[in-house]
Amino acid sequence: MTFWIPWTINLLMATVLVFFFLLGLADGSISSFNLALWLLILCAAVVVVGGSLALRAAAHVKSAQALVTVFAVPGVLVGLFFAVILLVPGRWN
Repeated sequence: MTFWIPWTINLLMATVLVFFFLLGLADGSISSFNLALWLLILCAAVVVVGGSLALRAAAHVKSAQALVTVFAVPGVLVGLFFAVILLVPGRWN
């Protein structure tokens, strides 16, 4: 459980990245100017999700847990921040 919960969070974050990448390709907001940045971000997401599975398969369970946890914690914090913004009525000015 200490591996699969953070790994699922990372997979959801990678799915959101791919969604916004495809949406940007469809509306033309991703151009040759920022394509390299997008590819770098997507490659990092693939390394975290795939690399953690490869580490776990190679019996490096602690390293795999550390990899997914390091990237899942900021994702959860950003998700909580957006949940507070959406759910708490307030004046943000």
